[in-house]
Amino acid sequence: MSEVQDTLDRALAPLQTAVEAGRVPGGVLGIVDRDGHRAVRALGSAQLVPTPRPMIEDTWFDLASLTKVIFTTPRILALAEAGTIDLDAPLISVLRDFRQYDAGNWERRITFRQCLGHQTPLPAVFPIYTYGRDPDLLRAFVLQHQWPAGPPVYSDINFILLGLALERLAGKTIRELDAGPGFAWSADPATAAATEDCTWRHRVLSGEVHDDNCAALAGAGHAGLFGTAAAILDFGRGLLDGTGASANAISLMRRPLSATRTHGWERSHAGWSGGDNSSPGTIGHTGFTGTGLWIDFDAGRAWTLLTNRIHPTRHFDSGIVALRRSVGDLVNGA
Repeated sequence: MSEVQDTLDRALAPLQTAVEAGRVPGGVLGIVDRDGHRAVRALGSAQLVPTPRPMIEDTWFDLASLTKVIFTTPRILALAEAGTIDLDAPLISVLRDFRQYDAGNWERRITFRQCLGHQTPLPAVFPIYTYGRDPDLLRAFVLQHQWPAGPPVYSDINFILLGLALERLAGKTIRELDAGPGFAWSADPATAAATEDCTWRHRVLSGEVHDDNCAALAGAGHAGLFGTAAAILDFGRGLLDGTGASANAISLMRRPLSATRTHGWERSHAGWSGGDNSSPGTIGHTGFTGTGLWIDFDAGRAWTLLTNRIHPTRHFDSGIVALRRSVGDLVNGA
């Protein structure tokens, strides 16, 4: 038995317990090392209602905020490396109309690097989707809304703004851009893990984005990407072996911007989602739908835990925080 397979067998126990207890319908756990050895296992159900379907290793997941690190962050860093943008320049160097009616406001001083590291005064969440269904109107709303200022927190709005910058530079919407190898902006409902029975779209979502703001914007930089465990492991290995991004970009993804954040990613710290046994050289990120990816550069391995923990509703304590940490501890040998 390979070391990767042995690690997966050990780390699968918390997911199996969560599925058997009914806390999550199902999930997929995958591990890959720097040399490409990998193991993947699926448990439970991809959908419970209205029609049950089993979870399989090739199930497509709504990756939610993994979009931030798999799609948006690498593209922003590549543009910076190419000299197209300056990470320390304000967003208005690209989004010239951002808060254009108040030239002296604080929003016009927000930089790309601050958005990547969640170091802005922008609020954590905001129901943009409640302001209309016209994507162009909502984009204008994001750019012109007088945002309340507060202490720096993890904020989707940081990456919505970065996504608008990508769109502006490309002359295309996010969903018109290449999602990347093995990824897409939607999935076949028959092969996707179902998410929520949405209260405002009036259907169980499967293969279409769950995030309310991303759905209303018809694509955004903070959410909307779909992929399988295999695609995520390919992405993780590409960062481990240096084939998936430039050395400079990978260095920035690992470089601390705060006690808990790097450029785009979360870094290993006490109480975080990757568990207490991850090395200091570990970065990771989670997604609201129940997804996650962690990359341990010191140990030379990456792991992904993908669940449909919000199916059929988000209003339920799935225990996802403890589940992620337990899996991480076992991956790292506890």
